[in-house]
Amino acid sequence: MYYLVTLVLDDINHELEVFDAWEKTGVGGITILESTGLARVRLKEGYRDDIPLMPSIRSFFHSREEHHRTIFSIVEGEAMVQRLIDATEAVLGPLTTPQTGILFAVPISHVAGIPREGQRG
Repeated sequence: MYYLVTLVLDDINHELEVFDAWEKTGVGGITILESTGLARVRLKEGYRDDIPLMPSIRSFFHSREEHHRTIFSIVEGEAMVQRLIDATEAVLGPLTTPQTGILFAVPISHVAGIPREGQRG
C-alpha cells in the first residue's frame, strides 16, 4: 500500500537536514510547500482583529512572516513510513517536543505515475 507522508516543519533552519535525511531513506521524490499556520498569522505583529486574517499594511512591510515548510512524499509500505519518521526525529529530536513539527501518513487507495519497486530504471 502507498502512503502520503506529510511533515509540517516548524523551524525552516533544519529543512536541508530533513531533506537530506529523507533522501537517504530512498524516497523517490519530495515536494516542498511554503506554509504558515493560523496561530502565527494571528500572533504576527500588527494583526488587526477587526479585519479577520488581514495584517495592516504597515506591519506587512515592517515585519517578517514566519513560515513553515510542508514537505510530502508518496512512499510504499509502512516500513518506509517508519523510516521517514525515524529519519525526521534523528534531525529534529522527538516530534512530541513543541515547535518541532507534525508528521502524518495517510493511506492512498490509488496511485498512477509512480513505478513499483523493481520497475525503476
